[in-house]
Amino acid sequence: MLQNENIYLFLLMLPIVSFLYSSVGHGGASGYLALMALFSFSPEIMKPTALLLNLFVAGISFYYYYKGGYFNKKLFLSFAITSIPLAFLGGTIEIDASVYKKILAVLLVFAILKMLNVFGKENGSVKQVKLWQGLFVGGIIGFFSGLIGIGGGIILTPLILLLHWGNMKEAAAVSALFIWVNSAAGLIGQLSSGVHLEIETFVLVAVALIGGVLGAYLGSKKINNQSLRYILAFVLVIASVKLFFT
Repeated sequence: MLQNENIYLFLLMLPIVSFLYSSVGHGGASGYLALMALFSFSPEIMKPTALLLNLFVAGISFYYYYKGGYFNKKLFLSFAITSIPLAFLGGTIEIDASVYKKILAVLLVFAILKMLNVFGKENGSVKQVKLWQGLFVGGIIGFFSGLIGIGGGIILTPLILLLHWGNMKEAAAVSALFIWVNSAAGLIGQLSSGVHLEIETFVLVAVALIGGVLGAYLGSKKINNQSLRYILAFVLVIASVKLFFT
């Protein structure tokens, strides 16, 4: 992994991605996957690496948002009950590399739209999520989280805001823990099916945590750096196009 000819540029961009994602309560898997796609990492490396990075960065994000008093336990449980087992199931399934790239390319669109604030803006009114809605949404997102190697927050957060199930900070706190449990379940599923983590992956964890800690702290204290989000959205667009046509 660290033998990539552009590894130093990758390591420079990695904490920037983790900073931006953790600032909104996300682990950043879609961003890490996009970066790894740009630097031509193989899907076999991309999936477990992204989930491991998610565990650390989303965990830090959740800590700061929970500490700030934004966590809605009931809202979280309505999604997590079905997402955890289905994320594990998705993690055990190995799909063709070309199919994997196409699915990831489509899912990156959610990340792009989120970074551009096209959807998922906060609304003053909050509605109670119905149990069947939470179970259905959590299950679908959980399965694809394990299958592709993401935590699912990039999809869950906009849905919470679009359907008025919570405010911005609540969505960030719930999504952070949602990402963590899905990443853990998906990674366990992958490991149980014979996938191995390279020791070099933990170097990436250390680098990502630099941006993750700072982003989570500042994000829970109100920060909005739109210029950096535009740059990240541009990177995600390039990665999505590359994935779709390779």
